[in-house]
Amino acid sequence: MCAACIDDDTVNQGFALRLLLALTVLAAVSFLVSLGSGSIDLAYSTVFQHLFSSEPGFEQQIIQELRLPRSLAAFVTGALLALAGVIMQVLLRNPLADPYILGISGGAAVAALAVILLGLGGAWIANAAFIGAMSSILIVFGLSHGFGFGFGTGTGVESGQWSTTRLLLTGVVLSAGWGALINILLTTSSNDNIHSMLFWLMGDLSQSSAGILEFLILAAGLLLSLYFARALNALAQGELLASALGIQVNRLKLLLYFSASLLTATAVTIAGSVGFVGLIIPHMLRLAGARDHRILLPSAALLGGSFLLLADSAARTVIAPRQLPVGVLTALIGVPVFLFILRRSQRINTSPGDRN
Repeated sequence: MCAACIDDDTVNQGFALRLLLALTVLAAVSFLVSLGSGSIDLAYSTVFQHLFSSEPGFEQQIIQELRLPRSLAAFVTGALLALAGVIMQVLLRNPLADPYILGISGGAAVAALAVILLGLGGAWIANAAFIGAMSSILIVFGLSHGFGFGFGTGTGVESGQWSTTRLLLTGVVLSAGWGALINILLTTSSNDNIHSMLFWLMGDLSQSSAGILEFLILAAGLLLSLYFARALNALAQGELLASALGIQVNRLKLLLYFSASLLTATAVTIAGSVGFVGLIIPHMLRLAGARDHRILLPSAALLGGSFLLLADSAARTVIAPRQLPVGVLTALIGVPVFLFILRRSQRINTSPGDRN
């Protein structure tokens, strides 16, 4: 048993402080790079000068009206996806789990593409995506519950009460169904709508913004998951251990499912389907030594936000003045990074349920 994952007294506070400080600095630098990058490059001194300035001007308008809302949207989306990825990997005890594995993005995509097909845009797409994502969450939950899930107060493991296998299979099957509907929508849409549909499916931040609600959801998700961090440490070691420690496993897993799903739904509403963030960020941090969830959760939020900020900056500059969907950059970066992580961890089992 990994005692260090459960005992508060064994937390390496020095490592945690150094890691969180480094990631905070990285986040600040990423914001600076994002605000200065684009089809028109701005010096960092100019960014500082006009970031909080109220004097009208071309540069001030670029920074405050165009790049700052997009940068905030990129950071909160990356943080949401990374946090949801950590939770999903613990919930499903699967190192390949990511926020989209249970079909949430598929439901959002079907609803968003249907709205685009009707010629609507803006808030209609965001609202439809959120409704589609939440509908998918409820469908997976309902179908899985019908297979025999129970959510009583007992601490029994499996025994027909909560099966992660059934949850995973239901999500995978539903994802396949959503994929078929997406293909139907794409093949029956006009050429005028195809471009918008493909950009949404690949993840795009060009028209995105994040308000106070999205930041509140991120803060609430982080605080809630930190509150249950020790329980997550125990659950990552196995349900039998968590049950033996008096943790109500069924209730905890139910909470994890809906928390991760809400975080994912919010991220999809902001930016569409941005892949690999929720998959590689938790693995990168575990490989760096952040296996305790009291360290892993805030670190994932900071690194996920910074990663998507930098990826979006590259998406705006690689073929400027044209822009790439940010999901293309996260995939191009994520594939080799994940392969590198796999190679580095050939002799170390990197699943969230492993021992230190």
